[in-house]
Amino acid sequence: MRKILLLLLVVSAIFANDTTNKYSLRAAYGKSTSSDLGSVISGQIDGDTAKLNVYNIDGGYLLASDIFDLPIDIYAKMGLSYYDEGSSANAYGLDTYIKAYYNLDFLKNRVRFGFGEGVSYTTKTLRTEEYSAKLNNDNTSKFLNYLDISLDFDMGKLVRYKPLNETYVGFLIKHRSGIFGTINNVKHGGSNYNSIYIERKF
Repeated sequence: MRKILLLLLVVSAIFANDTTNKYSLRAAYGKSTSSDLGSVISGQIDGDTAKLNVYNIDGGYLLASDIFDLPIDIYAKMGLSYYDEGSSANAYGLDTYIKAYYNLDFLKNRVRFGFGEGVSYTTKTLRTEEYSAKLNNDNTSKFLNYLDISLDFDMGKLVRYKPLNETYVGFLIKHRSGIFGTINNVKHGGSNYNSIYIERKF
């Protein structure tokens, strides 16, 4: 994780004076939760006794900005994840998705709400998804729907340090599910990883 953060700082320094900002690079670290997506969004977050972790890096490309004259940017994104499965064999994951950011500017600061929709594949069934499937007498799948939900702020604007403008720090929910049986007959199973991240536009 430290190496990824160092990479982001190097990217920030190299592109500090670049005004194109078509690309993004994000590093994230998260922990699994036994709470469902609705509970997580409402702030009712339970821990996971298995203490499963995920490390993620993803990149994005700006497809459109200020669509419909609204402060909304659309990105195409792809990410690689490493799932620390504790006592079980670890897993790797690939996520590909389209993500929209709603930009809220106030008092010379910027806050973004992001919502991404796509697909996710893991090299093995994740432990937290196996546990959820057993509880609900459900199926499991390596290939599932993926949601990427985030809230962040521009660190450069907050601390008034221009070289860090377009460097965002925030909270992320990585969500995999079968959309109530639509994908591979996974009706109630899936996983949620609550994550913190740093993201740089360049």
